[in-house]
Amino acid sequence: MPDSTSPPNLIFIITDQQRFDTINALGFPHVDTPHLDRLVREGVTFTNCHVTAPSCAPSRASLFTGQYPHTNGILKNADRWTRSWIEDLAGAGYHCVNAGKMHTFPFTTDCGFHERYVVENKDRFLEGRYFFDEWDKALAARGMVKQQRELYRQRADYREKLGAFTWDLDADMQSDHFTGNLAQWWVKTHPVESPLFLQIGFPGPHPPYDPTPEALAPYADREVPLQPVTAEDLSNQPKAYQGMRVHNHEVDHDSVVHLLDPTEEQRKDQRRHYLANMTMIDTKVGEILESLEAQGYLENSVVVFTSDHGDCLTDHGHSQKWTMYEQVTRVPLIVWAPDGRFGDGGRKIDDLVSLFDVGPTLLELAGCEVPGHFAAKSLVPALESDPEWSGRDCVFAEHPRDGNFTTADYQTMVRTRDWKLVRIDGSDALDGESEGLLFDLVNDPGEQRNRWDDPEAATEKAALLERMLGWRLETGRESAAWSAPFR
Repeated sequence: MPDSTSPPNLIFIITDQQRFDTINALGFPHVDTPHLDRLVREGVTFTNCHVTAPSCAPSRASLFTGQYPHTNGILKNADRWTRSWIEDLAGAGYHCVNAGKMHTFPFTTDCGFHERYVVENKDRFLEGRYFFDEWDKALAARGMVKQQRELYRQRADYREKLGAFTWDLDADMQSDHFTGNLAQWWVKTHPVESPLFLQIGFPGPHPPYDPTPEALAPYADREVPLQPVTAEDLSNQPKAYQGMRVHNHEVDHDSVVHLLDPTEEQRKDQRRHYLANMTMIDTKVGEILESLEAQGYLENSVVVFTSDHGDCLTDHGHSQKWTMYEQVTRVPLIVWAPDGRFGDGGRKIDDLVSLFDVGPTLLELAGCEVPGHFAAKSLVPALESDPEWSGRDCVFAEHPRDGNFTTADYQTMVRTRDWKLVRIDGSDALDGESEGLLFDLVNDPGEQRNRWDDPEAATEKAALLERMLGWRLETGRESAAWSAPFR
C-alpha cells in the first residue's frame, strides 16, 4: 500500500435521498448513527451544503462533471451521461472502482471507472425496468423475486403506507446491506498497488422505505419530530407545486402513493422506516471503514460522505423530492481523514457550499489539475482553514418538466444565507406564466410563508432574480469552451 507521502486513497460514499437531519451528532437525537457520528466528531462537516438539482441523475451528473445541469445537458433521469472527472483520476494513476449506485445512463457506462459493480434504484419502473444489476443477479441466484411495485400493489394497505414497508426476504439481500457487503468484499479481496478511488453508492434511504424488521424494531415507538403542514403553507404554494401534490397522489412513484392529508401516525410511520434505513446504512459504513483499516487503506485516505438530495417525507405536504425546500436541497457533507490532516476534529463549517464542489476537492487532494471550465470550486482551502476562504455568496439549483415534475416547464432556485427564491416558468395552471417561492430564511427558517407576491419583499425578490439572470449568463459563457468539442 502507498506510504503517507503517496496520494491519498479517496473513499466517496453517497447515499440516495438523505435529508440533512438524519445524523445524531449534527443535533438530531431521534436517529441512531454511531459511525457517521464518529466521522462528524473526527472530521469536518459542511452544514450548509446544497444540491444543484432536486433529483438523482441531474444532481449526480452535476457532481461528477463540475457543471450545472443546464451546461452539461443532463437535466433529468435517463438523459445520456457517460463522462466524468473520474477519468482524470484514472489518468493520474488512481484505480477507480464503483460499488453500488451511480445512476449514469446507460447504467453500465464506465464513466472513467476501471471496475463497476452496479446497483441501481430499488424500484425501477420507468427507465431500466428490465435491467439486471448485481443485486438482481444475487436475488435471482437465491431464487428470490425482488420486493417491488408490482408486488407491493397487491397489499390491501398499499395506498395507505406512504411507501413504508419492511424488507421481508433474507436480511443480507436488502439493497443497502447488499451494497455495503459488496463494497467490503471488494476491499478484502482486491488489493491494488496504486492509490484507490472507491465510490460506494447506497440505494437507500430512497423509497420504498424498506428496513428489515430487525432494524425497524428500535424505532417502533420512537418519537420523531414532524414539521406541521399548515393551511397557509399549502394555499400559498405555486400552482405548479399544488398540481404536483395531486399528481403524486395519483401516481405511485417508487412505490409511494402520496396522501394529500395523511394522519400524524402515517407520517411518523413513514419517517420511522426512513430513519431505520439510515441506521442500517450507518452500520454498513462502520463495517466498510473497518475493512478499509484492516487492509491498510485507511491510514492514508480521505473519506467523503454525502447524498444526492433529500426528501420532503410529507413536510410541506409533498412526497419525495422535485421541490426546492430545504428538506430536499440541503444534504449532509462530511470529510474525514486520519491523524488530524484537516485540523482538530469536530469542526463545522456553516458557509454556503454546493454539492458539486466535492469534485474539484477530490481532484485537488489527488494532485490533479482542476479543469478551468468547472463551475464547481474546491473546498480544500476550507478544509485547511484558509482564512481567505468564505464559501459561496449563493447556491443554485434547477429542474425541468419530467415524469414527476409534470406541472411546469422549469424551476430554478437561488439561495443566499438569508433568502431563497424559486422561479417556476411555464406553469400549466397559469397558461405558461411564471410563479414562484420567496422565503426570508432568517425569520422563517421553516419556509412557511411564501412572500413571492409580498410588496414588502419586492426589493429582495428583484435582487435575487437579477442574481439568477447573471448566473445563467456567466455559466453559459464559462462552459462554452468545454462544450465546443462536443458540437
